[in-house]
Amino acid sequence: MADRLLVSTRKGLFTVDRGPTGWEVRQTAFLGENVTLAHADPRDGSWYAALNLGHFGVKLKFSPDGGRTWEDRAVPAYPDGEQITTADGKPPTPATLKLIWALESGGPDQPGRLWAGTIPGGLFRSDDGGRSWDLVRGLWDRPERANWFGGGYDSPGIHSICRDPRSSRSVRVAVSCGGVWLTEDDGATWQIAGDGLFAEYMPPDRQSDPSIQDVHRMTQCRSAPDHLWAQHHNGVFRSADGGRKWETVATAVPSVFGFGVAVHPADPRTAWFAPAVKDQCRVPPDGQLVVSRTRDGGATFDVLRDGLPQEHAYDLIYRHALAVDETGDRLAVGSTTGGLWVSEDQGDRWKAVPSRLPPVHAVQFVG
Repeated sequence: MADRLLVSTRKGLFTVDRGPTGWEVRQTAFLGENVTLAHADPRDGSWYAALNLGHFGVKLKFSPDGGRTWEDRAVPAYPDGEQITTADGKPPTPATLKLIWALESGGPDQPGRLWAGTIPGGLFRSDDGGRSWDLVRGLWDRPERANWFGGGYDSPGIHSICRDPRSSRSVRVAVSCGGVWLTEDDGATWQIAGDGLFAEYMPPDRQSDPSIQDVHRMTQCRSAPDHLWAQHHNGVFRSADGGRKWETVATAVPSVFGFGVAVHPADPRTAWFAPAVKDQCRVPPDGQLVVSRTRDGGATFDVLRDGLPQEHAYDLIYRHALAVDETGDRLAVGSTTGGLWVSEDQGDRWKAVPSRLPPVHAVQFVG
């Protein structure tokens, strides 16, 4: 069971450890700086931290020793002349890195391999631990990219990368707003998936278009990677065939809107969500912070609230801020108001970490 959390926040990266008296902050890095995402590489235990420093741009840092020391790594860069052309009427603009929105390690047979999803919609690949990056042209050059557009950001972005543990050459990504994409040949060619997804915000004749779906977050079951769950802008969806076909889960409560989703590593029928109210409001329903859980593939849901604030709680949970550890028993959730809660029993009961953190972008368990 993982006893450490990496918590990426608006004002630094915090290492939160489980000690004799509970969870507490043990270490900080980049204090005062906007750490948008951290990633622990399961192959060698190294850490990566993505920063967004506004005028000074996006940065990527690397630590070989659990955050005691850090060194610079390169950031993905779009080739000269590349443009962002979206389907929402915005004029074309030069493609410039705005955010590293996803980081994923390659397989054990791919030493040095990292995948990075970015805004404005490019997927990048590194084979030297982030010292250099290549734009994955097989996805970037797809004609359907002209249909993509921004969701919460002005430009589309890749926020979810799911590598199949059975084959390192098989990767699935989700784009907001651009749907679900699959490769079976290490990124050389891609096919659009998403049969069954629908977008209520589009005209009726476009609602089933797979290239405009606003998937907020997509995750896979580690032991059964053909089973994926997606939190979409207007629903919860699940797939049992690697993301090609999806079915809506109409029973999700108290809301089908949200950002975060986590899947049990050994049981593809168990998943957790962080419900919210859409569209402009984006707060927990009724001012009560809850996590919803299904254990039967979406047939029924439990609303878990024990230990979470239930009065005037306006904590929004971002898409990377709900995590489950390798046992499937321990969960963590971090909020936009700096709250951090941990559960030891699959969400039945939660306990607040006794620290007032900056707004939380992402949480990740570290073994």
